[in-house]
Amino acid sequence: MKLHRIVVITLMSVLGLFSNRSNATPETDFWSWFQKNQAALFDFERDQERTFDRLAAEMHKVDPNLTFEFGPKDGGRREFVISADGIRDAFPKVEALFAAAPSLPKWTFIKFRPRRDPFDLQYGGVSVKASSISVMLERDGQKVGLTVVIPGYTLASRKTYAGIAILLLDQALGEYDVETRVGSIDVRAPSAATASAVPLSRLPTAFDSFFVTR
Repeated sequence: MKLHRIVVITLMSVLGLFSNRSNATPETDFWSWFQKNQAALFDFERDQERTFDRLAAEMHKVDPNLTFEFGPKDGGRREFVISADGIRDAFPKVEALFAAAPSLPKWTFIKFRPRRDPFDLQYGGVSVKASSISVMLERDGQKVGLTVVIPGYTLASRKTYAGIAILLLDQALGEYDVETRVGSIDVRAPSAATASAVPLSRLPTAFDSFFVTR
């Protein structure tokens, strides 16, 4: 009788483990790994390259387009940003991974790169000060078309300056709005700026005003 009971208990344990695995998803598997390794992740500066490589490998099991950002330590907590790197097809995976996130005392989880104060950039051999940038806005169907005015822009260097424009807009408006609420994006030299152009620092307020119901 005792042997029979041991066999039954063992079988139930095995079935329980099987049931738990059958409910597993790439998202829950990722967060299980994250929790087991959160000490190394929280102090990633101690071995940044190795930690980031491992983290990227785990995120790519959910979707190969997913990437991440860490915020600085602040009051014993740290931000962890889940990003699709601007790739619309990966947005549902960002949503799914964020929805599956556990509540952890040291972490604040954020979906999509959020709005940040724009900072100076060096890109493609070009240095740009955020304070020198202005943006013109116009209605573009249900979205907003943006013309980014950048000192030094020339038609010959359009590709480089277009990349700079995207990076600056991503900072100012955040990943989600750039991909879902921005329509056309153009780049121009300061000579093309009109009186309606707003400094990059004021772009979020001007942009949001286009979506206020009147």
